[in-house]
Amino acid sequence: MKGYVDKALCVGCGMCAASCPEGFRLGDDGVAEGYQELPAESIEDAQQVAGDCPVGAITIVSAK
Repeated sequence: MKGYVDKALCVGCGMCAASCPEGFRLGDDGVAEGYQELPAESIEDAQQVAGDCPVGAITIVSAK
């Protein structure tokens, strides 16, 4: 599983990076990004982050 951030929607609040740093970070452009496959123990946190994103910019997808 991997977090995907819609950069057109993201406002760069940093909530995802603070709550689930194993899967999200703020890029140099100030916008969040899902940067690696989520460890199994972080999937629940990432799903919570996706639901809590204030602009709905995050989805969790299967990494293939």
